Amino acid sequence: MKPILVLQHEATQGPGVLLDHLESHGLPHHLCMSPLEGGAPVSARDYSGVVVLGSDRSVHDCLPWIEQEHELLQDAVRRHVPVLGHCFGAQLLARCLGAQVQRNPYPNIGWGQVWSSPYAQRVMGLPKRAMLFNWHYDTFQIPSGASRTLYGPHCLNKGFCLGPHWAFQGHLEVTADSIRQWCDHGRHELEQVYGPAAQDAQHILWGLDQHLSPLHLIARQAYQRWTDQLMERAGLALVQIHMPSLYVGQ
Repeated sequence: MKPILVLQHEATQGPGVLLDHLESHGLPHHLCMSPLEGGAPVSARDYSGVVVLGSDRSVHDCLPWIEQEHELLQDAVRRHVPVLGHCFGAQLLARCLGAQVQRNPYPNIGWGQVWSSPYAQRVMGLPKRAMLFNWHYDTFQIPSGASRTLYGPHCLNKGFCLGPHWAFQGHLEVTADSIRQWCDHGRHELEQVYGPAAQDAQHILWGLDQHLSPLHLIARQAYQRWTDQLMERAGLALVQIHMPSLYVGQ
């Protein structure tokens, strides 16, 4: 199986629970800090899947590494290499699929309730209702042909899927340590944000004991379902090599 490419952009926004899942299941992966390493790979050919984590930047910022990641995701979609986007990564995937990314009416920072579609419950293993961790100002439109999977009261489009490509406008991957570090790093930002979906550091940290364990259960289930697709596709690739007639139409 080819490795899974994980694109990280901020020291406080690492792969967390996702990395635990990949390592515990022996799934090969490559972590790339594209802003520090001079950019992302230009082709998805060498990967079984591409994961894009969050960022403090906007997908509209004119930075070389953002444009390189944009081209990489477009290549992944063309090659049918599954993409998994978290927050910034979800917005970048939406942009690659031709959807608009714009400012949300309210900042979404902290713990927020979301609801999932019947499809997300059946295919992605998501519960009907969940508490998601958020830190974003922008939102996306649902790309043409995609389905909304998650929605919230202060940000309608909290997730979508288009075949094997899944987007979460939020963070499944966070750990207690990463949230504490993020709050410390963004303490001045948290002092200035306001609105019905913005929490201060105190309320965010109060929510750790109550919300983090259920979120981790959701994350593990979603990551399992997404990586199951990769394993199935790796199996199909072997069938294509040895029995090409059975691969027609897949």
